[in-house]
This record gives sequence, structure tokens and C-alpha cells, in this order.
Amino acid sequence: MTVKKEPSGRRSAQVEVEVPGMPEEVWQAIATEQGISSWLVPAEFEVKSGTPVAVKLNFGPGMEITSPVTVWNPPLKWASEIQSPIPGAPPMASEWSVEARAGGTCIVRIVQSLFASTDEWDNQLEAGTVAWVGFLRTLRIYLTHFRGQRSVQMKWVVPVAGTEAEAWATAIEALGLNGAKVGQRWSSPAGVPAFGGVVEFYTENPYDALLRIDKPGPGVAALGAFNCGGPSMVALCFYLYGDHAAATAARETPLWDAWFQKRFPMPEQPG
Repeated sequence: MTVKKEPSGRRSAQVEVEVPGMPEEVWQAIATEQGISSWLVPAEFEVKSGTPVAVKLNFGPGMEITSPVTVWNPPLKWASEIQSPIPGAPPMASEWSVEARAGGTCIVRIVQSLFASTDEWDNQLEAGTVAWVGFLRTLRIYLTHFRGQRSVQMKWVVPVAGTEAEAWATAIEALGLNGAKVGQRWSSPAGVPAFGGVVEFYTENPYDALLRIDKPGPGVAALGAFNCGGPSMVALCFYLYGDHAAATAARETPLWDAWFQKRFPMPEQPG
């Protein structure tokens, strides 16, 4: 993603996606706890006098990010700002906006920005936009097929021996996704917990797949492989929707725990 640089020192990068729905419906998906949790990560707003003043996004154990809300203008825009945990890094602002289009659709746009006099922090903006692109694909599926439904997440992130490409190859072979094509119906092979649906997105640069599933229940599954400087990792996240989502997650979580432990044992630590 290209980082925009302004004379003031502001540097920004943006991503956007066109989604179905009127602005008020799309706002519910990007600016409420239930909505954000249905396509991103579990979210909580701190509200004072009826207006959100802070938001907490839970990306996993030890990765809870709380940010003050700096703009709140429903149903068009909200923004927050977070101080990076990296010493010396400038604060980063995130702006979420909804722009109505003809035909009952909207553009959801996320702009991340910071102020800096050098290119030192541009990689933070670039990495953030890559991640947002994947999440926004999930948002589009949610608003197209599951709008307004409550959700429950199941998520696994496990280390895998080998390179990022080797981790991806291991994951798609284990799940029977070799050679997957967009639009293809697919079901998991024997030995894998019930898992099937339609391939919505598939790429090997980066290593990502997005599946609209009907097994183990209606929802979305996001599969990826990545490396952030340590061991290669495989991630699988289920967004389950509807009245039975919680019961499905309770039933399926131990099955997937056991499968991951068997199929992806912890790599041996160097002696």
C-alpha cells in the first residue's frame, strides 16, 4: 500500500471496500460492539453521557488495544488514536467512515495516519493496511449474507516449522484446500472437524483464504499463514453467526483444539 506524505508531516494510508446496506445499517457494523465483533475482533466501547469515549479491540491474549475515541459523528465517521508500544513511535490515528453510494451500497473507508519527519514508521502504516484489507473482505461477506446477526468467534494461531510458504502448504493440505478456486464448494477431508462451504477469496501473495461456511454452522472462516520475524504461524478464525452460534462454538472448540494439537504440534525448541 502507498503511504501518502504531506508537507505538514502527516503520513497516511487508506483502505476501502464497497458493501451493501444503507449508511445506518453499515454504521451498526463498524461502530457498535456487536457489529465490529462480527467481522474484526471482539470490541468494547466505554460510553459516557451516551457517547463512546474509548474503544478496546481484543486481538488475542496480551494484544488488547484500548484507544480514546476522538471523533464520533454517526452514521458517517468515527476516529480513535493510540500510542504505539514501540519506544519513540508517534501516535497513530484511525478514522472509520461511511460514504453512501447509489443503489443501496456504501463505501467503508479506514484511514490510518501519523506525524513523522522520516520514513522510519511508514512500515507500520503499510502493515496495518494489509491486515485491514482482509478484515474488510470479511465485513463485506457479513453485510451481504449475515447482516445484523450476533456472532461468536473461534480462533487458533499456531507456530509451524518451516518457512511461511511451507506453513501455508501444510495448512491447505491438512484442510483439503489444495488448488482451491473462488466460487468452488469445498468440504474438509476425513480426520478434520466438520468444515465446508464456498471459497470467497484465495491468494498466495500473501497467504490468505476466506470461506463462507455452512459447516460447522453459518459463518465465515479466515485462514492465513504469516511470519513476523519469529516462527512461521498458521491462523484460522471462525466467525459463526445466528442464534445457535454460541452452542456451535462450545461444541466445536474442543474438536478443533484436539485437531490442532495433533496436526500442528509445538515445534521443538533449539537446544
